Formats: sequence, structure tokens, C-alpha cells
Amino acid sequence: MECYLDNSATTKTDDDVIELMTRVMKEDYGNPASLHRKGFYAERYIREARDTFGKILKCNESELIFTSGGTESDNFALIGTYLANNRRGNHIITTKIEHPAVLKTVDYLASIGAKVDYLDVNGAGHIDMEQLSELLDEKTLIVSVMHVNNEIGAEEPLSEIGKLIHDRQPECLFHVDDVQGFGKINLVPKDNHIDLLSASSHKIHGPKGVGLLYKSERVRLFPMIHGGGHQWGYRSGTENVPGVAGFALAALKCYEDILGAYTHMNKLRGLLLNSISEIANIRVNGGDVPYIISLSVKDIRAEVLLHALEEKGIFVSAGSACSSRKPQASSTLKGIGADNWQFDSTIRISLSPRTTEEEIIYAAEVLREIIPDLRRFVRK
Repeated sequence: MECYLDNSATTKTDDDVIELMTRVMKEDYGNPASLHRKGFYAERYIREARDTFGKILKCNESELIFTSGGTESDNFALIGTYLANNRRGNHIITTKIEHPAVLKTVDYLASIGAKVDYLDVNGAGHIDMEQLSELLDEKTLIVSVMHVNNEIGAEEPLSEIGKLIHDRQPECLFHVDDVQGFGKINLVPKDNHIDLLSASSHKIHGPKGVGLLYKSERVRLFPMIHGGGHQWGYRSGTENVPGVAGFALAALKCYEDILGAYTHMNKLRGLLLNSISEIANIRVNGGDVPYIISLSVKDIRAEVLLHALEEKGIFVSAGSACSSRKPQASSTLKGIGADNWQFDSTIRISLSPRTTEEEIIYAAEVLREIIPDLRRFVRK
């Protein structure tokens, strides 16, 4: 059987989403800026999508910007904020376990004058709140902390973090990369003192190439794409109407039973971990959320295990999909103080609400079978 367990890399696009996007491309293909009927029909999809996301995030439609994905949203939040506000301060705080979309962006900002501090995390992947408190000062422009870590599933206490930031430095902005949390965990930005939030469509059974940036009304952003002044001048360019419509429908379907989906995935996580508990020398990393399972399997290289599973029809990843083709060690595993052997021996199994018990039982059976076999070939 085929068993897709790499949902944190991407998800299968929902059939209803595909049908909707096909209709938009074949029938309602007008430019949403056009004044004729075709343009009106296209614009209606954008308006409906804004209404959907506004209700999900409990925000005004003017606080939503559609982007090409989570990476652009992270870049826009950080670079746009820095360019618009760096006369007030040039200090940025983030964590050592952020996604490359944040870490590489703050590297760039450091190259043009930003002062960057990186928060430590404990063995579970949670930030040091005392360190954050000590680092905050009147020059701190923005703090960027991800909601759910994409490699080990650590969930940060966003409300506590946001309150600390705004109590200590009211003008400081709080950005959250919510790519791995959106559609799986209810999160209202204003209730959690969040000023900017990034989300991505293809992590929740929507199409690739579409994302969202929430920006509170108090945030000043410098546009990164210039042109015709679309989206209130923040991001020029004709909107990706099929993608935006598909993203909105995928989000709507996720939030219909978000708690039920979370409970289902939690049950599957327990089933998997219980089923492989008899295998020696396996370490589970992090694990606050049920849908990201990081396993370090001693004496077996992650790439070897990944391909052995693939031969059985099981698809997982070796760490983050965005860095799995690069030889560098995982910044997340470094951040949590992992042992040296874990850097080459960690896989990520990631679930979706559509993952079945049958798939998990099959994956566990295969793991119990192939791990001892692979270890027999390890050179002593």
C-alpha cells in the first residue's frame, strides 16, 4: 500500500479545491481589476477569500495580504517591517530553531545593518523566556518566533511571549511563522498579542504557490513588490485568483472540525509510538503537537531509512523538506542539544487529518521489520 507520511512538507490537494480552481481557470478567468463582468466574477473570489480568512483570524479584511507562500510571507513581514521602521530601531530577536525562511532573512537584514539576537531553546524546543526579557530593549523592532517547529513539533507559548513583548516594549512588533500551525491549531492573532502572522496553503490540502500574511493595523510595512498598487499598495501584481480561492476553501474545510482533526492525529501518534516502542535505540524529539513526529534511529543514516521505507511505499522526510537536500546539520537539532549521532539519523513522520489507522499500523509494522535488518549491515 502507499502510505504518505510527509504532510509537513506538503499535503495532497483536496478534490473540492481542485474542482473549484479548475472552474475559476476555465470559466471565471478574468482579471479581478477589470471592470467588466468577468473581472467582477474573479474579484468576488478574492472578496470571499478575505471574508473566510477574516472570520478564521477574527481580523479586518484590510489586515490580510495574499502572497506566494509562507517564505514570501516571512520575508515580507521581516524585511517590510525593517525597511519601514528602522529609524526607530534596528534590533531583531528570533530563535535558533526557526525555519530557513526566517533565519536566512534575518541574515540578510544583518548584512544591511540589523542587530540580531538568537534565543536559546531547551531540549524540548521551547524558548528561554528570561533570555527574551533580558534582550528586549527600546531598539528592538521585531521579535519573530514560530508557532510550531517544522522538524520536531515544539509549540511555543505565543500568548505568553506576545504579552511579555508588548508589556516590556509596546512599540515592538511580534511576528509568528504559523506555517505548521495554521489550519491545525486555533490561533487568533489579537488574542495572543501577534502583530504579523505567516501562513501557507499547501500545508493544509490547498494548492502550492499561495500564502497569507496577517498584519495588524498598527504595523507599517514597506512594499517589496512595486507596480499597480494591488492589495492596498502592499503587494502589487494581479492576484492568483484560482490559488487564493483554493486556499480559502481548504482553510474553511480545515476549520470546520479542527478539534476533531487534532484529536484524530493525537490518537494516531500514540498508536505509532506504542507500536514501535519495542525497537531499541530510538529517540523521540520534541513532540508538543501530534502531527509531527521526529525520530532519531541510532546506527542508521536517515537517508538509508528513508529510501528503505520508500521501497515499501512509505514516504517520510529526513528533517525539513526545505533543507533535506543540503548537507548542513539541522539548526533545530543543534538548538535542542541533540547528540552528534542524531544529525545523520533523524527522520520526520508527519500526519494529516486524512491519515488513517491502517496507514499507521502498516508503517509501524515496516519500521519494526526493517530497522533491525538495516542495523545488521552497520559496520562495527
